[in-house]
Amino acid sequence: MSYTAAVDHLLSLAPELSPTAPRRKFDLEHMRILARALGDPQTRFPSILIAGTNGKGSTAATLASILTAAGYRTGLYTSPHLTRVTERIRTSQPASDNLQPATLLEIPEPSFARLYFQVDEAAQKLVAANQLPHPPSFFEILTALAFLYFADKKIDGTFGKPVDIAVLEVGLGGRLDATNIVTPLLSVITDIALDHQDYLGSTLTEIAREKAGILRAGGTLITLPQHPEANQAIGEAAIALNVHAISATPYLPNVERCTFSVVSSPLEATTDPSHSTNNVARTTNSPLSPNLYDLHLGAETLQVRSPLAGHHQQRNIALAIAAAIELRNHLQLATCNLKLATIEAGIAATSWPGRLEFLPPNLLLDVAHNPAGAWTLRAAIASLPESQPRTLIFSCLRDKDLTEISRILFPLFDAPHQLILAPIDNPRAASLESLTAAAQALDVPAHATHSPIEALALARSITPPNGLILATGSIYLIGALREAALTP
Repeated sequence: MSYTAAVDHLLSLAPELSPTAPRRKFDLEHMRILARALGDPQTRFPSILIAGTNGKGSTAATLASILTAAGYRTGLYTSPHLTRVTERIRTSQPASDNLQPATLLEIPEPSFARLYFQVDEAAQKLVAANQLPHPPSFFEILTALAFLYFADKKIDGTFGKPVDIAVLEVGLGGRLDATNIVTPLLSVITDIALDHQDYLGSTLTEIAREKAGILRAGGTLITLPQHPEANQAIGEAAIALNVHAISATPYLPNVERCTFSVVSSPLEATTDPSHSTNNVARTTNSPLSPNLYDLHLGAETLQVRSPLAGHHQQRNIALAIAAAIELRNHLQLATCNLKLATIEAGIAATSWPGRLEFLPPNLLLDVAHNPAGAWTLRAAIASLPESQPRTLIFSCLRDKDLTEISRILFPLFDAPHQLILAPIDNPRAASLESLTAAAQALDVPAHATHSPIEALALARSITPPNGLILATGSIYLIGALREAALTP
């Protein structure tokens, strides 16, 4: 069966998080049954679980890049995707020479198709035998597919050798997430905020308890201090499980322990070797600076040269460094090569598109999709010249807090700046009427369009040559705009 057939079949599954879909009760035992039928591939490689509300994807991408630079056969599983479902599943490609560093590449389409139908066939048999009450969800199928790929990866012409380690981003919550059937070497928890309250709870305490579901008795947790409610919930779960908790605070920049300077020019241009529309060079004229600073760790100095922009990324980078140091010092992998130089190289090579990503000549993309993400984007915008004309393209899903997000962002784009609203092609999308009503409630003038492509064309026509176009609100909006911007 073809890759196209596999993707079409996958997309035909009911979107389990759609507000109009029947409410589904997730049960981790269902994922275990499916994995067992596939030979429990998740037991064939060590893994790291990363949960949180914001920053878990950036943390996962940075850590996977570090492990790849260190020479490990690395798997990376993330969600959701920007434009192609294969973006979610990546494995390391060894360096071909000193000029071409090791990289993380998407699962090839033939491999995706073969494994997809293998998982689907197993699932159908389980449902027919009444071992599963219903077919697996979209995310459960993709997670099982990723486990199979990581367990039987072809590298250097060899079949049957699993990856040395897989970095797994939790999809939703933690306790009942499909990824949570692994026994992780490390459990990493990033910043927690209100999101997906219908599934995870209405308070930070309830949400943090769900995220803490990735902890294991006697295991290791890596996290950072955050909101007191989240701290307390995570701490209580860690104590109950006798978890060894590690704070990544020593890897944050501050005046006492590191040299930190915000530079005016980004990193030297490098090329993102990813598949298809991700193949774009980072430019040197981004309005936002990358994170460049030195960490003094005892007698050693670690130079952070991350292409990821935004002050908030320092927390994600710190978590990735702490995980790498813990692996180096206390956990055994195939061949330990996690020297500071390889940690530095991995940070510098990190690729995580759509996160304060600048595409020339004047498009800045960010996937902020909840109030916490909107505040982070607002902080980044604050560093831009107030006199610079700017246009915002915005859309979001209707199960997000449109009222709060609009209050955070829309006033920044009142006249003389511009606001453009564009519904996205997704069953969970907020309607154009809802988007318009949010702008009207704040007395912010807005242009209404009917698609992201129409919105981008309008933004290009009304934004002066010296102006900046920003887009945010949903990963689906950013995916559509990014694909359009990178298509010749």
